[in-house]
Amino acid sequence: MKQILQNLKTGEISLPEVPVPKVGSGSVLIQTKKSLISLGTEKMLLEFGKSSWLGKAIQQPEKVKQVLNKVKTDGVMPTIEAVFNKLDTPLPLGYSNVGIVQDIASNIRGFKVGDRVVSNGAHAELVCVPRNLVAKIPDNVDDETASFTVVSAVGLQGIRLLDPTIGETMVVIGLGLVGLLSVQILKANGVKVIGIDLDPDKVKLAESFGAIGLNANDVDVVKSVLLQTNEDGADGVLICASTKSQSPIHQAPQMCRKRGRVVLVGVVGLELNRSDFYDKEITFQVSCSYGPGRYDQHYEQKGLDYPIGFVRWTEQRNFSAILQLMSEGKLNPKSLITSRNKFENAAEVYSGLEDKNQLGILLEYPETVDLSLKTVRLKEIKGNGQKVKVGFVGAGSFAGASLISGFEKSGTHLKAIASQGGISGHHQGQKWGFESTTSDYKTLLSDQDINTIVVATRHNSHGNITLDALRAQKNVFVEKPLALTHQELDELERFFEKEPAQSILMVGFNRRFSPLVTKIKSLLTHATSPLAMIMTVNAGEIPKDHWTQDVEVGGGRLIGEACHFIDLLRFVADAKIKSSRVDYADVISKDTFSINLSFENGSVGTIHYFSNGSKDFPKERLEVFCEGKILSLDNFRSLEGFGFSGFSKMKLNKQNKGHLEEIQTFVDSIENQKKWPIPVNELFEVTRVSLDLAQQ
Repeated sequence: MKQILQNLKTGEISLPEVPVPKVGSGSVLIQTKKSLISLGTEKMLLEFGKSSWLGKAIQQPEKVKQVLNKVKTDGVMPTIEAVFNKLDTPLPLGYSNVGIVQDIASNIRGFKVGDRVVSNGAHAELVCVPRNLVAKIPDNVDDETASFTVVSAVGLQGIRLLDPTIGETMVVIGLGLVGLLSVQILKANGVKVIGIDLDPDKVKLAESFGAIGLNANDVDVVKSVLLQTNEDGADGVLICASTKSQSPIHQAPQMCRKRGRVVLVGVVGLELNRSDFYDKEITFQVSCSYGPGRYDQHYEQKGLDYPIGFVRWTEQRNFSAILQLMSEGKLNPKSLITSRNKFENAAEVYSGLEDKNQLGILLEYPETVDLSLKTVRLKEIKGNGQKVKVGFVGAGSFAGASLISGFEKSGTHLKAIASQGGISGHHQGQKWGFESTTSDYKTLLSDQDINTIVVATRHNSHGNITLDALRAQKNVFVEKPLALTHQELDELERFFEKEPAQSILMVGFNRRFSPLVTKIKSLLTHATSPLAMIMTVNAGEIPKDHWTQDVEVGGGRLIGEACHFIDLLRFVADAKIKSSRVDYADVISKDTFSINLSFENGSVGTIHYFSNGSKDFPKERLEVFCEGKILSLDNFRSLEGFGFSGFSKMKLNKQNKGHLEEIQTFVDSIENQKKWPIPVNELFEVTRVSLDLAQQ
């Protein structure tokens, strides 16, 4: 299938062939019939992509600060690489889609194959959308009309916050697509509407919908609104404009009556003047997309709906409300259609978005699409006789920046890459020269030419995919953690009890392979006394709704991240962990804690994993005390020794956490049938200790 993608680094629009997305839990697969270009949002993204590096920085000053902080802690080159990788990630465009349901997940209720639906799916021949972002279309609403549903819901949510009542006067500033749709919705609410814009044609359109039109080039809009309201002022103002100017946010409260309401839907300059709002006690609120549930992972991705008695209007209910207005003839967006275009001409369509006369730009899709196309051939590679032929499962930013690049540098044959949605796999596959990409990872397991699987998916799938790959007699490199539950770990252990020598299993505990940690081990070779170790991790805060914080998906930060440092201390101590304990500073989020470990050789270690520190402080620091000597490892960039004869300091040109070294060791083990990079008993031991600690 084909999909529209944008490169944020260059602004380039492409229409590549990508695999049909796999239907995930709680999702609906839809064949697209029509989709609507959201002119304001997509034009803004295009302008951002085409802007210079300086222009990008000016538009996102908060990102610049993050970059500067990363330079301080990680160095210049790792920061540049991270920025380039982020901007090089393809961005799917579009969010107002109409199509026919082709497949549904087993746990879906309320939809069936053949249903005609709207969704917030992207511009693609097939989209896979979570159920709470899909709504059925009434029979008397045609596809073109329905394609305006999601964009209309953006205006509807702003209007709900505005809370209009019959007889009130509402002003709409900015008569673009959302603004003109909002005019119609407000008229359906029985209110007097005043529409303001700089474009006389858009003002006339607003007037055709029953609004009083004001051309901001011709009149003093504040005085005109007061004149239309007997000097009382409007009851509310909906700002739908897209401009860097401060004028809309300055004029809106002046147009209002005392205790009026101002709601921002668009993107405008936001230097608020206190007196504008203070004198009349004006209420100001920013509207978030299409309604409650937006950006809530539990609602959008897991399909957990809000009880209607407590949250009357959610994203999905707003979609349905818009469709009801369309069905009753109270919202008719067809007059806003300015062009109808073939989907395959997308690049040409986007090059014409600068045309100010454009409003409703429709894309029309082919009648048929191959639903079975789960694998896309990228290029033919004969290979150079490499022994290690790799299939990647997971194609996120970390996989590309650290893992794929590492396997490419280690001289392996990159055979195929899988990602459930298809887009990231296609991007990484093209970037790194894979032969093919697929949305079904089991295709890789059945490929007899692939002898090694790399698992770089979200944590909750690690255990099952790893076991599937081992059963298919593949060597496996799985990014940490190995498993999220004791049950998954038990199954893996039972597998190796039955098949102890079939395949090599490796977990991405990279830090033990860092050159500076290797130096620590060599300096401690002749130590006969127990070690005392302190690992300080200035982890930084992660949003509570990030997937890594979800116990069911990411496992939380102890299982998902602290396992790295449990393994590191296990490696340095060179002894089995005898006991472990964790104490939480924050028992709710559980992302600030201290772990105490004791080892069978008498060594002890403490891991301080803190999320409440300053980003200006180095992220990771290890201190090892032994026999009157101290080693201090600072952020994997420098190692300092105290009390050692012949060693005082070792410094690297850039931070090195051992990613390339661990991958090369794993590849060498396969090619030369060497011993495992990390003994299997240590992999299981560290994983079990992590799981046990998480249950304390």
